[in-house]
Amino acid sequence: MPGKRDTRTPLTTHDGAPVEVRRSARRRRTVAAFWENGTAVVAIPAHFSRAQEADWVHRMLEKLRTQGEKRSSGAGRRPASDTALAAHASQLSARYLGGRSAPTSVRWVSNQNSRWGSATPSDGSIRLSDKLRPMPQWVIDYVLLHELAHLLVAGHNAAFWKLLEAYPETERAKAFLEGVSFAMSRGLASGDAGQAGPGPTEEADAGRLPFDVGL
Repeated sequence: MPGKRDTRTPLTTHDGAPVEVRRSARRRRTVAAFWENGTAVVAIPAHFSRAQEADWVHRMLEKLRTQGEKRSSGAGRRPASDTALAAHASQLSARYLGGRSAPTSVRWVSNQNSRWGSATPSDGSIRLSDKLRPMPQWVIDYVLLHELAHLLVAGHNAAFWKLLEAYPETERAKAFLEGVSFAMSRGLASGDAGQAGPGPTEEADAGRLPFDVGL
């Protein structure tokens, strides 16, 4: 018997993401919570009362929130190698983009001085600047999602930004990067911000995130 989806209560997480409660006759004693296409899903046994449902939904949303805060604070292992970065990109794509963005390669690069990240939709490759390594994980995740979205939509149009709405740290990360760019452009932080526009050998790539524009 397929699980039943309960959509009668318009729930949201603490940061405004939609919540879906799924009741399943197959589920007897366990409760689960996970992210699916930007929606927080709480799976509960079909026999739960409304009171039990409310209690467990609250508990599981708190668990998701705590996990998100740990990621945002940089807790846990960072994707240091290209292999780890590619695996992390796949996880982000599955969680926020429904797995639709599937890059052929994701790697750190040291020669990208005027971009936080870049993507080439024609071959599915993504590159992140080494300058991102010391930044908070939620900022790195935003840049990675930005480039993953560019594999689906090349420009910065409404369809592109719609793809990033599910990521709760988008606006915060954009503001963070704008602040870093401002400081770097005025010599207030170490590093070379470079030029805002693409260099002569870079103009063919569509999915670029400039240091100080295009955020």
